[in-house]
Amino acid sequence: MVDSLVWIIGGIAAAVVFVFFYYFNRFSVLGNRIDNSLSQIDVQLKRRADLIPNLIETVKGYAKHEKSLIKEVTDARKALVSAENLVGKVKADKVLENALGRLFAIAEAYPDLKANTNFLELQKELATTEDKVAYSRQYYNDSILTYNTLCTTMPGMFFAKLYGRKSREYLQIAESEKEPVKVEF
Repeated sequence: MVDSLVWIIGGIAAAVVFVFFYYFNRFSVLGNRIDNSLSQIDVQLKRRADLIPNLIETVKGYAKHEKSLIKEVTDARKALVSAENLVGKVKADKVLENALGRLFAIAEAYPDLKANTNFLELQKELATTEDKVAYSRQYYNDSILTYNTLCTTMPGMFFAKLYGRKSREYLQIAESEKEPVKVEF
């Protein structure tokens, strides 16, 4: 009888320890997933920023008088690369996106540029990168959803408080940035 009681108490204690370790590890894994997904956004933004100098050089030869737009794209790229936090990156990314939209619109005025193999390849690479940025943002927010759900449901809420874990913020785009890009010359 005493041996059975010792085994039962030992089993319950082991189960409790297991649950504490499980939730600690679950929060750690989800937190790392969020950090990784944010890093993937940075990777794709960097990839896009690296493609832009080649795009600008291709356009320069055809659109010599579009210097102000080329400077705007270059400055927007620099702002994106030098942004140090998520909010700064989102803002710089939007400025760059607008400038690139106008740059691609210039191609319509230059048929030779529009048909240039380098320009077409760079345009395709940038479009692919834009898709990857969008996917990375979605994955980041999905990771936040999973983490926040664990923080706000039982028994995860108890363990979140115990381990000092708090809900995290979603990557949000400002309403003004959701409007269509206006292309003007």
